[in-house]
Amino acid sequence: MSPRRLDNLIFIINCNLQRLDGPVRGNGNIIQELEGVFRGAGWNTIKVVWGSDWDSILARDVSGKMHQRLEEMVDGEFQALTAMDGASIRRELFGKYPETLKLVEHLSDEQLTHLRRGGHDPQKVFNAYRVAVETTGKPTVILAKTVKGYGLGEAGEGRNITHQQKKLNEDEMMSFKRRFEIPIPDEAVHTVSFYRPAEDSPEVKYLKERRQALGGDLPKRNVRFEPLDVPSLDYFKEQLGGSGGREVSTTMAYVRILTLLLKNEKVGKYLVPIVPDEARTFGMESLFRTHGIYASTGQLYKPIDSSIFLYYKEAKDGQVLQEGITEAGSMGSFTAAGTAYANYGIPMIPFFSYYSMFGFQRIGDQIWAFADSRGRGFLMGGTAGRTTLSGEGLQHQDGHSIVMASTVPTCHTYDPAYAYEMAVIVQDGLKRMYQQNEDRFYYITMYNENYAQEPMPAGDHVVEGILKGIYKFRSSAKGKAKINLFGSGPILNEALRAQEILAERYKVEADVWSVTSYNELRRDCLATERWNRLHPTEEARTPYLLKALEGVKTPIVASTDYMKGPGSPCPRWQDRQGSGGGGAEGPGNRC
Repeated sequence: MSPRRLDNLIFIINCNLQRLDGPVRGNGNIIQELEGVFRGAGWNTIKVVWGSDWDSILARDVSGKMHQRLEEMVDGEFQALTAMDGASIRRELFGKYPETLKLVEHLSDEQLTHLRRGGHDPQKVFNAYRVAVETTGKPTVILAKTVKGYGLGEAGEGRNITHQQKKLNEDEMMSFKRRFEIPIPDEAVHTVSFYRPAEDSPEVKYLKERRQALGGDLPKRNVRFEPLDVPSLDYFKEQLGGSGGREVSTTMAYVRILTLLLKNEKVGKYLVPIVPDEARTFGMESLFRTHGIYASTGQLYKPIDSSIFLYYKEAKDGQVLQEGITEAGSMGSFTAAGTAYANYGIPMIPFFSYYSMFGFQRIGDQIWAFADSRGRGFLMGGTAGRTTLSGEGLQHQDGHSIVMASTVPTCHTYDPAYAYEMAVIVQDGLKRMYQQNEDRFYYITMYNENYAQEPMPAGDHVVEGILKGIYKFRSSAKGKAKINLFGSGPILNEALRAQEILAERYKVEADVWSVTSYNELRRDCLATERWNRLHPTEEARTPYLLKALEGVKTPIVASTDYMKGPGSPCPRWQDRQGSGGGGAEGPGNRC
């Protein structure tokens, strides 16, 4: 029995031998290649190659020549057979050896053209499924051989043009009707009429029975779960109070937030910490001991580090998903947990921690699919930014992950500089997704750069500003500011240094602003602009960005650890505020 217990996993690979405009393995045999891959991985491998029409032919192949002939053919030859007439098939496929030619001497040329591939034989396909369902101890793959454009005949069956074929002429439609014995009069072909079986026909009765068994004629998404009692922001007082001068990274701050949530009696059991690998790099090894790594069989070995306190602990009731070096597999777990609120009525809360470079650029399609499924949860991009881990080369020179994340409509992207910002974002995310039932998920950057975590500044505007994307972090020390410095993530510390340098060396006062999300600012500006356009007779609304910058008339310099993309959409709204000579620069223009 496989420790993974994947008996119910069945893959079906349609082997029609063709790409969009040519063969997959013209000089090879793709089915044989796939069989080797899956058998080598321990899968139960079923090949559905030849239809029932071939059974009697192969049964009489006592010389083995038919088997030899099929084995020596490459995919390009098999594809070519589909476009041949019966006489050509007899000559090219069976005519090489006298023994094979004799096997089909009782068949007409017309019958030879109708010898089916296994994937087009319902009985063969059914039997393959049945064997797959009854198999225990391993997953199953069914390799079904088919013909691309099956039934199109000369219009495109098995031809390189099949993918581009858009319609059939009348002769081709008539041929299609006769090929599949569709019970409609010839006149219906000329008028291109739909075929609809009678209401009391077995086909319609079956379809209606299955629709009722599935819950009705129209698909419906039923979401059934009770809102969670999410902890208030006060629960994260450790993060709100800063680190007391001790230098720690925002990654460590995140691990502390995660640890606190796991201990919470209301939401702790719903959390799903996910990490592809290097949990120790993220400082998550303490979770091994306290919550365990999930393994369906428990731990069948004594770990090599069993003598230390934080040893590698697998358990049947483990809560951490340590997936191995596979972002794709981890994203699969993230999707399963992030959609469980709808699929199973259980509001699971996944936190997927990974190296930021290995997220959107590696598994972007999966993340979009997650969004389309209305998934919920937190993507935590570790070692984010271009400067946070430069010693390991380009694999961690991340100047774009937050830009790519911002393109997903339901993904709310944040670039927090301090632990209290991260706590505010996570707490609000929990409330919005699991208490207010909003369809959204989060991408939050976290860094390994150590610096003192500041306490949250006083003022009601701070929490609102963190969530909406911007707030004033530190005003100029003396007099009115002549310039405004925007900073995000650890670069905010550089903006604070710039504030000191400008004041001490050049007598230029500056205000420093923390921009937690350029994307949230942009979305708010666009939404406000749209509302104003659609409600011309009502009092115009003001974007939050302009409210926050009310009265600011001096230049703005924005800096982040990323390419210009995050801040570049904002200038046109900042220009309306009259921010002194052209508004904000995109991040990186002036640093």
